Amino acid sequence: MTTETTEQTAPGRPHTAIDAVADAFTDTLIRLNPSFATELGLPGHETEYQDFSPAGLKEFAVAAREALAALKGLEPADDVDAVTLDAMRERLGLQLELHESGWDLAELNNIASPAQEIRAIFDLMPMDTAAQWDHIAGRGHNVPAALDGYIVSLRSARDDGRVAAARQVKIVIEQTTRHAAEDGFFAKLAANAKTADGQLPPDVQSRLDAGAAAARTAYSRLAGFLESELLPVAPEKDAVGRERYSLASRAFLGATVDLEETYAWGVQELDRLIAEQERVAGEIRPGATVEEAKEVLNNDPARQLKGTDALRAWMQELSDKAVADLAGVHFDIPDVMKTLECRIAPTDEGGIYYTGPSDDFSRPGRMWWSVPPGEDTFTTWAETTTVYHEGVPGHHLQVATATYRRELLNKWRRNVCWTSGHGEGWALYAEKLMQELGYLKDPGDHMGMLDMQRMRAARVVFDIGVHLELEVPERWGSGIWTPEKGYGFLKQNLAISEGQLNFEFTRYLGWPGQAPSYKVGQRLWEQIRAELESRPGFDLKAFHTKALNIGSVGLDTLKRALLE
Repeated sequence: MTTETTEQTAPGRPHTAIDAVADAFTDTLIRLNPSFATELGLPGHETEYQDFSPAGLKEFAVAAREALAALKGLEPADDVDAVTLDAMRERLGLQLELHESGWDLAELNNIASPAQEIRAIFDLMPMDTAAQWDHIAGRGHNVPAALDGYIVSLRSARDDGRVAAARQVKIVIEQTTRHAAEDGFFAKLAANAKTADGQLPPDVQSRLDAGAAAARTAYSRLAGFLESELLPVAPEKDAVGRERYSLASRAFLGATVDLEETYAWGVQELDRLIAEQERVAGEIRPGATVEEAKEVLNNDPARQLKGTDALRAWMQELSDKAVADLAGVHFDIPDVMKTLECRIAPTDEGGIYYTGPSDDFSRPGRMWWSVPPGEDTFTTWAETTTVYHEGVPGHHLQVATATYRRELLNKWRRNVCWTSGHGEGWALYAEKLMQELGYLKDPGDHMGMLDMQRMRAARVVFDIGVHLELEVPERWGSGIWTPEKGYGFLKQNLAISEGQLNFEFTRYLGWPGQAPSYKVGQRLWEQIRAELESRPGFDLKAFHTKALNIGSVGLDTLKRALLE
C-alpha cells in the first residue's frame, strides 16, 4: 500500500490505535485480494488476483487472527472506536468460524463464488485508454492461475466431503462454458475493445487477444473439472441443514435470530402483504384481483419500456430525480455523491445490483441491470421501487456515504465492512420510506413496491423452510418443504419472468441465509427506528444521518450503536 492511499482522519477526530489496527488490516486485505483494490479504484494492482487456493484462503484467516490479537487490550477513545471494536470482533470472529468450518474451500453457486467473481472484476476496470486495456489484458493472462487455485480448493473440500449441491455445479458448468465460448464474455471483450478516442494500438490488441484466449481456456478447464470431478460426487440434496444455515444466517445478518420465530414471522408478513396488494388492486380497477390489476398495469402503454436503451434512460431519469428531491430535505447528500450512473450489465445472467464508487469518487456509484436473454420489454410500475432500492435512498446513499466519510471512519469501516442484512435491510427500508414520503402514491408504483416486499417475505419462508426442512404453511401446501414445492411457492409470490425466477430459485438454494437477510434486515432496521421514535426529540433526517455515518456493520452492532 502506498503512502498516497493511506488516509489519516481529519484533525477533528484523531487517528486512534483502534483505527490503526483497522487500517493495517485493510491494507493486508488489499495485498491479499488485489481485486479489492480495483473495486476501490486504487492503483498498483490492476492485473492481479488473490490466491484462491487453500493456502491463499488460510492467509485471510491468519490476517483476521492477527487483527483480533492486536485489538486485545485496546480501549475505545470515543464512540466511533467503540463501534469499530464491536464490529471487528463480530465480523472477524465470524470469518474465522466460517474458515474453520471448511466451507469456504467449497464455495460454489450461481451468483457469488469465485467462478463469477474472477470474471466480474472486469466490469469495474476502466476502458478508456490503451494503458487501461493493457491492464485488462494482463488480468486476462492471470485468470488461469486464479481459476487453478480455485480448483485446488474445490478438490480439497471434496476430499473432505464438502461439495456444493449438484444443482449449483450444473449451473456453474453452464456459466463457465459460456465464458469459454467463441462468442462468450472474454471473446467479446477483446473483439469490441477500443479507447475513448479510437482503436487500440496493435501490440495492446495482441496482448488483449492472448489474455482473452488464456481466460477462455481456463474457464473451459474449470468447466471440465466441474463436469468430471465434482458433479459425480455432488449431493442431490439442496438443503444445507441447521448447523450450516445458522452460521450462514449470522454471517449475512450480523445478528443471531430465532430461526423458527423468524420463519413464522415471514409467513405472517407474507399474508399481510398479499392482503395489502388485494386492497391496492381495487384502486387500480374496482373489484380486480391482484393478477387482474397487474394485467391492467402491464397493458398500459404509458408504463411500458421497449429495449434496454429505454430501460437505462428511464432508470437514470428516475434516479436523478430522487437525488434532487431528497438532498438536503431527508438526507445529507454531498455534491460528489449526487452522480449515480445507471447501466445495462455486460452479462445476461439476471439480477439488478449496485457497485460503489471508487475511493476518490472518480468512478461513481453504478446501478447495473443484467437482462436475461430474450427479455426486451419492461414495465415501469414493477421496477420503480427497484431504482430506489439500488440507488437513492437505498444502496447508493448507504455505500457512498461510508466511502465519503473519511474524516470520521477508518478504511475498514468505509470500504471493507459490509453486512448483507444491514445493507439490504436498509435498501428495503428505503423502499418503504419512499412510500412514506409520498413517492409511491400511484397505485401501480405502490403495487410494484408491494410485489418487491412480497418477494422478500416469500424468500424468508422459502429459504428457512427449505434449508431447515420445516413444515409448509397450510395456505401453501402440506408436508415438509422441498425445492420442488418451493419452486411452485415462489412462482406464486415472485412477479418476475421465468428466466429471473429460475435464476433466483437456484440462487436461494446455493446461497443459504442470504435471501432472508433483506427482509429480516428491514425488520431489524424498523425495530431500531421504532424504538428511537418512542424517545423524545426524534428527528428523521438526523436518524438517517447518524445511521448512515456508522457504515455497514452487523445489525447487533448497529442496534447497540444507535440505542445504547
